[in-house]
Amino acid sequence: MKPILPGATIGILGSGQLGRMLALEARRMGYKVHTFSPDKNSPTGQIADVEFIGKYDDINAALQFAEAVDVVTFEFENISGDVVKAIEAAVPVHPSSNVLHITQHRLREKNFLDSNGFPVTPFAKIATLEELKNALSKLGTPAVLKTAGFGYDGKGQSKINSVSEAETAYSAIGWGEAILEAFIDFQCEVSVVAARGTDGSFAPFEVVQNIHSNHILDTTIAPAAIDAQIKKKAIDIAKNVMESLDCVGVLCIEMFVTKNGELIINELAPRPHNSGHWTIDACVTNQFEQQLRAVCGLPLGSAEQLRPAAMVNLLGDIWANGEPDWAEALRDPNVKLHLYGKSKARKARKMGHATVTGNTAENVAHSVKHLKQIFGIVSKDK
Repeated sequence: MKPILPGATIGILGSGQLGRMLALEARRMGYKVHTFSPDKNSPTGQIADVEFIGKYDDINAALQFAEAVDVVTFEFENISGDVVKAIEAAVPVHPSSNVLHITQHRLREKNFLDSNGFPVTPFAKIATLEELKNALSKLGTPAVLKTAGFGYDGKGQSKINSVSEAETAYSAIGWGEAILEAFIDFQCEVSVVAARGTDGSFAPFEVVQNIHSNHILDTTIAPAAIDAQIKKKAIDIAKNVMESLDCVGVLCIEMFVTKNGELIINELAPRPHNSGHWTIDACVTNQFEQQLRAVCGLPLGSAEQLRPAAMVNLLGDIWANGEPDWAEALRDPNVKLHLYGKSKARKARKMGHATVTGNTAENVAHSVKHLKQIFGIVSKDK
C-alpha cells in the first residue's frame, strides 16, 4: 500500500470520544478529518473539518462521505456491515469490513477465536428459552447470558445463578439471539492494546490491569502487576489474533487471568480502547497516533511506556452535585485531564478521563486514591 501522507483526509465512522482523540492526533500530524454519524456537534465533530450527518445504515450517505476522504477507519463497531463493504469498494478501510463483521457480533467472534485455537470461555448459542435451559444444564451455573450483538459496558448481559433464573434473564436482554458463557472465577482482567501495520509490523503496548465498577471500566493500571510470563503470553495471543484476522489498525484484546495463571480471551475491540487512554500521557506513541499511522500505511511508532501510569474514568456521576473541582484535582502536577466535549452529564456516561503518572507504581496508586476522593468516586470493584 502506498502511504497516505499528511495533507490527506481521514474519514472516521463514528463520532464519540475515541474519534475525537484520533482527530486530535490527525490534526497534530497535518491531516484533515471528516466524521460520519447521526449526531450533530459530536465530540469528534467539534474537532473535525467536516461533520457529515447520516444514519449508520444509509449506504448512499456513506458513499457521499467516502468520496471526500482518502482512507476510512472507525471508532464505533455498531455500523452496518453492508455500509462498510460499500465504502470499502470506494476507498481503503482499516480495519477491514471482515474484521468488523467478526468482532461486532459476540457469537461470530467466539466461533472465530475457538476455531483458530484461541482460549475462550465455554459457550453456547442461544435462540430460544429451551436452548438456554439446556445450555445451562451443560455449562452449569453461574453463567453469563449476553446479546449476540450491540452490547458494551455491561449492557445486554445478565448473570444467571440458577436454572430458575433463565426466563427472567432471557427476558431482560430482549429474547433475541444470544450467547451463554460459563462464568470464570478470575484473578484479574487484563488487556493488550496493539497496532498492526499494512506491512504486518506489530507494536503492542504494555499489558494493563483493568478494574471495573458496575460493569464499566473504572481504573486501568499500567503496567499490570502480573507475572512476566503471563504478560508475554498475553502479547503473543494479541499478535496471533491480529495476524489471524489480518487486522490493520489498533485492536484491544481483553483477557481474564484465571486463578491458576491461564489466560482466557473475553472480548475483542477493533479500535482504540478505553483501557489504552493512558498511552496519551505515558508512552512515546499513543494508541490514537498508532491507529493513524497504521491505517495510513506509515511505519508504526514506538509503544514504549515512559513512566508508570493509571487511568481513571470520569463518569457523569461526578457532576451530581455540580461542576467537579478541576482545580483541586490538578494541584497534583502528575494528573492530566481529558474531557470529551459532551454537553450533558448523565449517570454512567463517560464524560472524560484523568491519567496519573509517577516515578513508581506506589506513587501512582496513592495519587489515584486521592484523585477519586476529590471527585467522590466510590468504586465497586468487580
